[in-house]
Amino acid sequence: MEIKKTPKANLESKKFLFREIGLVFTLLFVLLAFEWKSSDKSVSSLANTNAAIMEEDAIPVTNETPPPPPEMPKIPVVSDIIEIVDDNMKISNDLIINTEDDSKLGVDVKDYVQGAKEEAIVEEEIPYTIVEEKPTFQGGDENTFTKWVFDRLVYPEIAKENGVQGRVILQFLVGKDGSVSDVKVVRGVDASLDKEAARVVASSPKWKPGRQRDKPVKVRYTFPVIFLLR
Repeated sequence: MEIKKTPKANLESKKFLFREIGLVFTLLFVLLAFEWKSSDKSVSSLANTNAAIMEEDAIPVTNETPPPPPEMPKIPVVSDIIEIVDDNMKISNDLIINTEDDSKLGVDVKDYVQGAKEEAIVEEEIPYTIVEEKPTFQGGDENTFTKWVFDRLVYPEIAKENGVQGRVILQFLVGKDGSVSDVKVVRGVDASLDKEAARVVASSPKWKPGRQRDKPVKVRYTFPVIFLLR
């Protein structure tokens, strides 16, 4: 580097100051430029925004009038004034019905005749299924009756030919006098077998009736009849 003759002519010491002054002027110029452009745009954008808001807020004006409110129901007025009429005023009595003048409106009352026959009400006795003393057949129990039935069964020929066999369930009543009645097929196998089983049971002689509280009663029995081919 060339050495200056005097220290005042050396500008190296003032280089930093000149640089700061240049930066300050540059910043001022930039700020002025930005301020001038932004103000122009802001005015135009503000005008456009106001126009758009006015268009959106525009409400059409209508001349329609609301319907009148419904009329309130009138409250009846109670008057305390009592009207006095003459004693000679006639009152209609058409609504009063006299049953003594019309025989059709009266009620026919019949005299009670002593000794008249009254209808007897017959109550149907409900048969028992469980009793204190069961009915007995010829001095035995159900097994005795089963043997008696099987000794008298006749296997139907049509059932033999078709190979039909099975168990027929019957129900019957043992009456107060020991007679067998009301024989029904509860579950059958074949029409011919059902008919034969019911025939034999219905032909049963009298049993010794069952008893409940030392009185003879009706007893309902359920009895199976088995048909087997051998």
